[in-house]
Amino acid sequence: MALSVPSAETPEGLVTTGFWALTLGSIGVVFGDIGTSPLYAFREAVAAAAQDQPVSRGLVLGVLSLILWALFVVVTAKYVLLLLRADNNGEGGTLSLMALGQRALGRHSWLLLALGVIGASMFIGDSMITPAISVLSAVEGLKLETPALEHYVVPLTVFILVVLFSVQSSGTARVASAFGPVMVVWFSSLAMMGLVNISDDPSVLAAINPWYGIQFLLSHGTIGMVTLGAVFLAVTGGEALYADLGHFGRKPIQAGWLYFVLPSLLINYFGQGALVLSNPAAIENSFYRMVPEILLLPLVALATAATVIASQAVITGAYSLTRQAVQLGLLPRYEVRYTSEAHAGQIYLPRVNTLLLTAVLLLVMLFRTSSGLASAYGIAVSTTMVADGIMGFVVIWKLWNWRAATAAALIVPFVVVDTTFFSANLLKLLEGAWVPLLFGIAMATTIWTWRRGAAILIAKTRRTEMPLRDLIKSLEKRPPHIVKGTAVFLTSDPDSVPTALLHNLKHNKVLHEHNVILTIETAQTPRVDVAGRVRMETISDKFALVRLRFGFMESPNVPKALVIARKLGWQFDIMATSFFVSRRSLKPSAQSGMPRWQDHLFIALSRSANDATDYFQIPTGRVVEVGTQVTI
Repeated sequence: MALSVPSAETPEGLVTTGFWALTLGSIGVVFGDIGTSPLYAFREAVAAAAQDQPVSRGLVLGVLSLILWALFVVVTAKYVLLLLRADNNGEGGTLSLMALGQRALGRHSWLLLALGVIGASMFIGDSMITPAISVLSAVEGLKLETPALEHYVVPLTVFILVVLFSVQSSGTARVASAFGPVMVVWFSSLAMMGLVNISDDPSVLAAINPWYGIQFLLSHGTIGMVTLGAVFLAVTGGEALYADLGHFGRKPIQAGWLYFVLPSLLINYFGQGALVLSNPAAIENSFYRMVPEILLLPLVALATAATVIASQAVITGAYSLTRQAVQLGLLPRYEVRYTSEAHAGQIYLPRVNTLLLTAVLLLVMLFRTSSGLASAYGIAVSTTMVADGIMGFVVIWKLWNWRAATAAALIVPFVVVDTTFFSANLLKLLEGAWVPLLFGIAMATTIWTWRRGAAILIAKTRRTEMPLRDLIKSLEKRPPHIVKGTAVFLTSDPDSVPTALLHNLKHNKVLHEHNVILTIETAQTPRVDVAGRVRMETISDKFALVRLRFGFMESPNVPKALVIARKLGWQFDIMATSFFVSRRSLKPSAQSGMPRWQDHLFIALSRSANDATDYFQIPTGRVVEVGTQVTI
């Protein structure tokens, strides 16, 4: 996710932040989503298990046991102890895992690409649902204070969400500094509430025995599977532990989870279970019923703050994931704004922000309660977890050099558990699970269309281009008029003549004194060391090839990279340098290789892409755009 404090080590290896500061930061950012699950997870799971029947002791212990062991197996064992070790140059997350798997195989794999796309699409779907369900569940506590306030729950939720998304453009660096302390207070409160209520029925601690959960599933058939889908709400946000690896490091995240967050969650769930055992009617809202009425409003305020923090984390996570997708060529270029001079991870994407806000408000207005949204929630996260598990197998097998059978023995049980949760959530398809699935299909279609259209466009333009070295030989024999200065031509294919160069020769009939064919590449690593940023090759006295390499978590800055090139011996003056960029106008073709609807979608995506000048941070006063029309 993009919301962060500096990592323990910078790319240069300098320690910038202490272990405990990083641990505190991880508590404030990484665990916000999973840390607000007690607001609704236990309540929804028991409601799904009871099916409007009286709440029994066996039912409560069974649900509690399933929740506890889901936290142990899915979050602790799979993510905290295993996948946090599968880092891509210190970075984690679905797309980082995909890139790591591609690198381990030494080739592009369509299966890994598909898994990465599906996982990323569902993560963004989670970014829509988390703010809606989290803030709704917190504000719903007002109904317990005064039932008359029920009509204000949705409007107040909408107001909080609109304010939250509105402040994104100003950055979150200042607010983020308070996230850690607030979430420490939140988790401490969870633990205290649990401890106080466990005394109502200490026998609830028996639920740590996994047999209660297994027995419940074996004896309840379909209801058991439906309940399992609700139980999964307790582990949503577990994938965020891996996604934030690059911001905080493995050990701070592990310490925060094992020694503080996990115990606080377990104690709170035990407390809710003990409360319901002693007072079955409390299941109406077992979380808020844990405190006396005098503390209800302060708890609502604290819960609202915690859910806003949880929402902030997934929103900035969506920004970061979208930027990675753009860098990996999965989406068109989108505008990226930096909101902090100190931390490169603090970014803001206006279009993504607008899309998320629109989707979140639609979800709130459509479902209106956290219980309604609960049905839509689990499917997105469980899909991402299945994808992570399969890609994790490739990394353990190929990159860690384990035997295939040993790697399978380790990872298959996790994939089976994740697939079981996925199947359980599919049972809620008609109740709301269709929402993230629909969004995932739309995202996957968009990515597929963009990659396919880009490949067709590249193949078509290359058929009409001539080799660069042939043009240079021709110009040496019949040189055009030479003008002073340096011309930089951006192109994705350094072996062919850039369209802008051909048009400059054809229409202006001039050639600059120095010409640079500039190619910008995205590495399969999150960041590229400065020493490997620039590669230069002199072709002739007037032409040179320059390749700039950026990691998929970096935003390409051409002027800064060219300063490195100058240190390597390329003498140029930025004020005497012109950047030539081709701007293509696309039209659908009868024989494009794609259906007509896909042609129009690709053209619309191309038009929505951010200008190359802005995206590569090239000074606008030094840019010359050359327009061409291409049929696709």
